[in-house]
Amino acid sequence: MTGLIWAACGTGFTFFMTALGAGLVIFMHSDDFSDKVRKAFLGFAAGVMIAASVWSLLIPAIEESESSGRCSWLPAVGGFAFGVVFLMSMDIILPLISEKAATAKHGHTAMLVLAITLHNIPEGMAVGIAFAAAAQSTDTALFGAAAALAVGMGIQNFPEGAAIAIPLRQNGMSRMKAFICGAASGIVEPVFGILTVFAVNSAQLIQPWLLSFAAGAMIYVAADELIPAAHTDDTRTGTLSIVVGFLLMMALDTAL
Repeated sequence: MTGLIWAACGTGFTFFMTALGAGLVIFMHSDDFSDKVRKAFLGFAAGVMIAASVWSLLIPAIEESESSGRCSWLPAVGGFAFGVVFLMSMDIILPLISEKAATAKHGHTAMLVLAITLHNIPEGMAVGIAFAAAAQSTDTALFGAAAALAVGMGIQNFPEGAAIAIPLRQNGMSRMKAFICGAASGIVEPVFGILTVFAVNSAQLIQPWLLSFAAGAMIYVAADELIPAAHTDDTRTGTLSIVVGFLLMMALDTAL
């Protein structure tokens, strides 16, 4: 129950930060959200996700396997691969959904909304399982790592909420509808975070696999979606944003 409460609080915070980012559409003019700012947001999110995948997910998965006397690398490698395959499969399905659900004018934006909403699922799972692991252990460092992960995911969700809401506004949607769509993209995090806690509590053996699954899914999103989108010209905005996001998340993980 403790893990469930903390997971609900952690994923609730990440959802709030998504909504907060989407709220920029109410106060900003759509012209203020330049392409350079968008690339900086996406690069920053990628850096946070990469660091979180290593320090908050893969390393704890390996340590959990070692402490239980099982093969340390197998859950990390296997779960990571499953996460990548899952997101690759969704990449095949998403364009089909977009073609049916969106007009030509809004097709690209619909793809962005669907992509960010989809990759919020492993983020919610990651936060949920991190708090579940902390609740089942006497090691206080695990709780610090879970809190750092929630803070890091929340920080990178802020620009993601803006990255959804503001393009919708630029395409003619009202401010309030754009805000609701941006905020709604983060609702999957509390849902899947809480579901993951139940899964971990019922089958603790799969905990390292779930941690690694979330890491694989997040790395895939960063490499396939966010980093390329942050590097569509010759500027170094995307690169520097990735570095800043990575360093911030790494500092949070090691400090907490």
